[in-house]
Amino acid sequence: MRILSGIQPSGKLHIGNWFGMMKPALELQDQGETYLFIANYHALTSVSDPDALRRETLNVALDFLACGLDPERTVFFRQSDVPEVTELTWLLSIVTPMGLLERCHSYKDKTAKGLSPNHGLFAYPVLMAADILAYQSTTVPVGRDQKQHVEVTRDIALKFNNLYGPVFTIPEPSIRDDVAVVPGVDGQKMSKSYNNHLELFGDVKELRSRIMRIVTDSKSLADPKDPETCTVFRLYRLFAAPADARAMAERYRAGGYGYGDAKKALFEAMQNALAPFRRRRAELSENLDGVEAVLRKGAERARTAARETLDKARIAMGLA
Repeated sequence: MRILSGIQPSGKLHIGNWFGMMKPALELQDQGETYLFIANYHALTSVSDPDALRRETLNVALDFLACGLDPERTVFFRQSDVPEVTELTWLLSIVTPMGLLERCHSYKDKTAKGLSPNHGLFAYPVLMAADILAYQSTTVPVGRDQKQHVEVTRDIALKFNNLYGPVFTIPEPSIRDDVAVVPGVDGQKMSKSYNNHLELFGDVKELRSRIMRIVTDSKSLADPKDPETCTVFRLYRLFAAPADARAMAERYRAGGYGYGDAKKALFEAMQNALAPFRRRRAELSENLDGVEAVLRKGAERARTAARETLDKARIAMGLA
């Protein structure tokens, strides 16, 4: 099994990214041959500041390595370090129907949110298909909201194979229903777009301040409370030991326990859980040449696989 996953360097990663994508991706290291890339080509559709893109790409690399990514078990690389993917994107675009792209939800959603309707945004699914097919990926972990991207990739690969022969492996989406939906400080799904996030490696004082601003209801200290409807408790449960989470839930229901105390407990639980990652990240930040070496080694391994696929596609199409 060859597994592919990627993440955009479009801003500092937060705990929603950790539980929604990073933690599941790192768990895949024990399940098969894993390719994990920093999707900086994709980020160009929303990030126009070159310095910001370089900075956030490095931050993503530091974050993943700090959180336990093993470059010996995972092929970890920058998307832009594998130029074969861009040529493959063009070859795939030749067989991609316009109607297929016009039906994609992501283009409609992003333009509705104000992004400029350019070709890169419109053709985004073809580049994503190239990312997946270049490494003959068999499994692509995605959320339900991104399942369509894998379906588009399958359609493109099937059409190419029907026209030119069996060049590409047809990937399967892997939908994880057990991935936690992480609430932001306002109770909505955590997102940088909503500015309701808690950064994974942000300033500790700012983290505490944002936790203390989590929106709660107006119940008094003495009132019993429902832990299942409280954002503070839902976040606490993600970081605390099961016994500690049960104990807090009991205090909620009994009354005499305030939201301020719950927020302080959440802060402490987050600090304890993230402390090893923070220490590792500080160490890595002192050796950026080592981080760069990891990415370059990963790119070499990725290029070997992508080159083999691209050569097959070129020969099949009569280009070599």
